[in-house]
Amino acid sequence: MSYELKSPGGLAGEPVRYGQSRLLVRGPQRSLKDPYVAFLGGTEVYGRFVEFPFVASLQARLGMDCVNLGSVNAGLDSFAQDDTLIGVARNARLTVVQMLGAQNISNPYYRVHPRRNDRFLAAQPALKTLYPEIDFTEFHFNKHLLCSLRDISVQRFEQVREQLQRSWVDRMTRLVEELDGRVLLLWLRYALDAEAGFPEEPVLVDRAMAEVLRPKVQGILEIKAASAAAAQDISGMIFGPMELPAARHMIGPKEHMKIAEALACDLEPLLRI
Repeated sequence: MSYELKSPGGLAGEPVRYGQSRLLVRGPQRSLKDPYVAFLGGTEVYGRFVEFPFVASLQARLGMDCVNLGSVNAGLDSFAQDDTLIGVARNARLTVVQMLGAQNISNPYYRVHPRRNDRFLAAQPALKTLYPEIDFTEFHFNKHLLCSLRDISVQRFEQVREQLQRSWVDRMTRLVEELDGRVLLLWLRYALDAEAGFPEEPVLVDRAMAEVLRPKVQGILEIKAASAAAAQDISGMIFGPMELPAARHMIGPKEHMKIAEALACDLEPLLRI
C-alpha cells in the first residue's frame, strides 16, 4: 500500500498561543468574547496530522465557537500549571476535558517536563530507594521508564502504578473543581501496538478511576476509537516524508468525525441547560 505524503504545512489551524500561556495549542485562534465551548486535551484533541479535528467539526454542528486547547504531548500537568488556559476553560459555557494518561504527571516517584509531559525529567528519592539498581539518567520518556520498572520487578512496579493512579485522580479532581464542575469528560480509548509497552490509551486509567470522578462532572463520554493504521485511515492524513510511523499511531480523519458525532449528541442537551 502506498501513501500520498503531504506537507504538514497544509494543515488548517496552525498552532497558536492564548494570552500569556507558554503552551502551543491548535488554531485557528478563536474569539473569547462570545459564548464558547473549550476543549482541553493532548495530541488527540489537537488532531495531529488531521486537517479538521473533531473540535473543528463540532463548531459547525453546535453553532457556537469551539476553542481547541489541545496540545501535542500535553498531559494533565500541562494545563494544571497554565493559569491562562485554565482561565479560558473556566470562562467557557462548558469544557470537554480529555482523560489523559496517568504516566505523564509529576508524582512522588518522578518529575515530568512541565509542558511536554511525556518526557521524564528526574527520579524522586522514593523511586531511587525502590529501584536502587537503576541509572535513571538513561531515561527520557515516561513510557520507557515504566516499561523498564515493570520488566525489572512486577511487584515493585505495582507500588508505582498505584501511586500514579492516586496522583491522577487527585490532579483530575482539582482540575474539575477549578472549572466548577462544568465539565464533560472524554474517555477516548484506543489500542496501542505491542511495542508501545501498554495495551491502550489512556495509559493506566481504568474504570474505577473514572467512577470516582463521575459525581463531580456533567458526564463521561467513553468512546472506543482506532488508530489510523488499525482503521486504514492514513490516506486522509497530512504529514511529511519522515512522519509516517508517527501518523500510523494517531487517530485519523474518519475517527475524528465519529468522535464529533458522539460528542455533539452529549453536548447539545448540556448546552441547552
